[in-house]
Amino acid sequence: MDTHQIIASESRTTHSRAVVKAITWRGIGSFDTFVLGWLITGNAVVGGSIAVLELATKMFLYYLHERAWSRVVWGVKAPPPTVTPPV
Repeated sequence: MDTHQIIASESRTTHSRAVVKAITWRGIGSFDTFVLGWLITGNAVVGGSIAVLELATKMFLYYLHERAWSRVVWGVKAPPPTVTPPV
């Protein structure tokens, strides 16, 4: 692997993996947003409304962010070389 290469030619992760990671992360993030919105406003409905709005936008942004980073080689170690047994 060329250490000066910035963009990987192919990602080692699938689109479905990125989608599932985005969904689980947004679940955690949206719960946090709901709790903070509720604590700040004192109103659970307002907290829930904020959480629902940010759910869709941040999930989409995270997916784009994840796919972009999956193409960056920086900080990714090359897989160990495979050893072919003698024949």
